[in-house]
Amino acid sequence: MPALTTTSDGFLLHGEPFRIISGALHYFRVHPEQWADRLRKARLMGLNTVETYVPWNLHQPDPEGPLHLGGILDLPRFLRLAGEEGLTVLLRPGPYICAEWDGGGLPAWLTADPDIRPRSGDPRFTGAVDRYLDLLLPPLLPHLATAGGPVIAVQVENEYGAYGDDTAYLKHLAGGLRARGVEELLFTCDQADPAHLAAGSLPGVLATGTFGSRIEESLGALRAHRPRGPLMCAEFWIGWFDHWGGPHHTRDAADAAADLDRLLAAGASVNLYMFHGGTNFGLTNGANHHHAYAPTVTSYDYDAPLTEAGDPGPKYHAFREVIARYAPVPDEPVPAPGRKLAPTGVELDRRVPLLPYASGAGAAAYGADPLPMRELGQAAGLVLYRTTAPAAGDGLLRFAGGVGDRAQVFVDGAPAGVLERERNEETLAVRVPRPGAVLDVLVENLGGVNYGPRIGDPKGLLGPVCLDGAELRGWECRPLPLGVPDAAAFEPSGTGPAAVPAYHRGTFEVAEPADAFLALPGWSKGLAWVNGFALGRYWNRGPQRTLYVPAPVLRPGTNELVVLELHGTPAARAVLTDAPDLGPEKL
Repeated sequence: MPALTTTSDGFLLHGEPFRIISGALHYFRVHPEQWADRLRKARLMGLNTVETYVPWNLHQPDPEGPLHLGGILDLPRFLRLAGEEGLTVLLRPGPYICAEWDGGGLPAWLTADPDIRPRSGDPRFTGAVDRYLDLLLPPLLPHLATAGGPVIAVQVENEYGAYGDDTAYLKHLAGGLRARGVEELLFTCDQADPAHLAAGSLPGVLATGTFGSRIEESLGALRAHRPRGPLMCAEFWIGWFDHWGGPHHTRDAADAAADLDRLLAAGASVNLYMFHGGTNFGLTNGANHHHAYAPTVTSYDYDAPLTEAGDPGPKYHAFREVIARYAPVPDEPVPAPGRKLAPTGVELDRRVPLLPYASGAGAAAYGADPLPMRELGQAAGLVLYRTTAPAAGDGLLRFAGGVGDRAQVFVDGAPAGVLERERNEETLAVRVPRPGAVLDVLVENLGGVNYGPRIGDPKGLLGPVCLDGAELRGWECRPLPLGVPDAAAFEPSGTGPAAVPAYHRGTFEVAEPADAFLALPGWSKGLAWVNGFALGRYWNRGPQRTLYVPAPVLRPGTNELVVLELHGTPAARAVLTDAPDLGPEKL
């Protein structure tokens, strides 16, 4: 019998009345050495439960390879730490998670096949899901509540009613969880809309809602859908996420707290989305595509109760007061903000120009036309495409099919222009200085769409390339590995042209590690690493102006900063600051 059961209007945990007061905390967005701290702060705010998604694409990047469960992906350790803190867990393994995460968590190797119908009963899709669950569930079973662990409920899919209505697919997933030993309560979640709830729920499976306001109306929709059983908001949206070029979204703490009060006063259970957002480290951010493509920024601060750096914010205090009206809150002090590194300048005095370095990095593929990323086995990052122009003169480049997602064009190594998917750009005027000039096109995947029918959209160059109407043939296509060149590859800065893509390297001293924020004034766009740890993307387009540097990434003594700047910078200097800058707010 599962540890968590339902009654006509609530839950029982081990036979005792239990109201779920939960907060979302994604282990894969938080440095593993900070998990225990974040879980403790969840308990101290009054939460009795935490929720996490499981990103299939990170755990199984290779369809034939093993499941990755180490480091930031050590889900069994995260679950153990939650249990040790006295928290129960809502587990949301997908296979689709949305989460503003690259591809919604679906692996690129799966969505690369245009014949597979994701999130459906297509046996090619369900077969891949079954193989994934075969690997994922055995190491998690000891952490289920029936085995004495903290996991009290497991979600089936994710907001499926907004996507499809294949009930047989949902039944396959629910049956697959049961067949692999999951005895815990199963639940679905959908936006509190009658059509979505009808399409995304299953008989015998708890139906929950996702909403951030209109509490009475939303709970009413849930009750109309299920006249009996617990009411639960599985995603109570208390903030929002940001896109490059947009504002930084915030929500007034008093407004969010008032809605939380209404929700709890109605007797409902809740999962705050997010309690602690964390960071889209590396190249893990997703994107939206409604009217236009819009990639998500590196920070997933979400204006949550716990900031990106793990500090209690205004919502932490406001929510703690509300929760105390309905449930016990620990009689312990509210955690103080974490220590921050004193402002530190970093001179990046060595560099490696990217285009020459890339010519010898990784294996190239060749085609008459440029090959999209999925044909190159590249899931994220950069691809360098190279060919030659047959004649000198001014001309118009046309990229049939566009680019996915951002292309920088170079002629004989000199920057010639940029095309962006966001702006539906497909043509660029260029000057070719000589017959046989080398044409390089550096294409960046800015993040896979994570919501709606465009998940799995191809990346790279998406069709033939023409110069004044004549197709350019014979392309070298070279995926660039995401990583840092060896220190020996760097040369002193100041040699060669400055306005070209290059890795820049510098070192700085730290007496005692603490959280910090990397600011890059005067830089344009690129990626940054500290001691080999990929912090994520930066872009002067904003709104985000700093990258979070977790304290565990730093070490006493000498530390290394490497920045891949894609456009060039006039002054190779960075600053580690003691405060974030996520941009102008939009309330």
